[in-house]
Amino acid sequence: MKVLSAVHAVLFDLDGTLIDSAMDLGGAGNDLRERRGLPALPLADFRPMTGAGARGMLGVALQITPEHAEFEALKDEYLAIYEARMTRLTRVFEDMAPVLDALDAAQLPWGIVTNKHSRFAVPVVDAAGLQHRSRVLVCGDTTPHAKPHPEPLFEAARRLGVDPARCLYVGDDLRDVQAGRAAGMGTVAAAWGYLGQGEPIEAWGADHLINFPAELLNLPGMT
Repeated sequence: MKVLSAVHAVLFDLDGTLIDSAMDLGGAGNDLRERRGLPALPLADFRPMTGAGARGMLGVALQITPEHAEFEALKDEYLAIYEARMTRLTRVFEDMAPVLDALDAAQLPWGIVTNKHSRFAVPVVDAAGLQHRSRVLVCGDTTPHAKPHPEPLFEAARRLGVDPARCLYVGDDLRDVQAGRAAGMGTVAAAWGYLGQGEPIEAWGADHLINFPAELLNLPGMT
């Protein structure tokens, strides 16, 4: 386990960690079904796969995998639908808001590293009111690689001027933990997130597993 003696910056995944976007991502999946005369699915069906983006949503909505001949065309259609509604219901997690306030009050810089492409991430971050608070935003198309590659985290640390070894990365997906570990950062698994349907969160190998955002403030090195 990596325990930081002093945390100099906190980096967050976006969907499922900082913001709850399942209603809009899943809603776009149901909009896609509606176009095909199919009934809406419970949004709870979409929620676990929200962190997998369009791939996960198409899997739930139409049982389509990337190997399907029409996958790319359906992905483009889904993303266009999502783009039209992506800020309708998406919000910062209620319990995350006071944590961000506490980080700001402590003058501890924080930022966002997401696999969401900037076409979607920038408007969502703006609509959530985080654009002037987050010290850095690294998107899925900011660097040549996406998570679980560590390069997006290295890029965020470079922009903050902070040693990666002094950063915590908080995320709700195995890829977040893999990227954080590869970057030499402390890793925090967020159990309130979407989590997916792969290995259980306890098996991800994160340095810390927290069930509620407020627990972040009590981790070693945060005070």
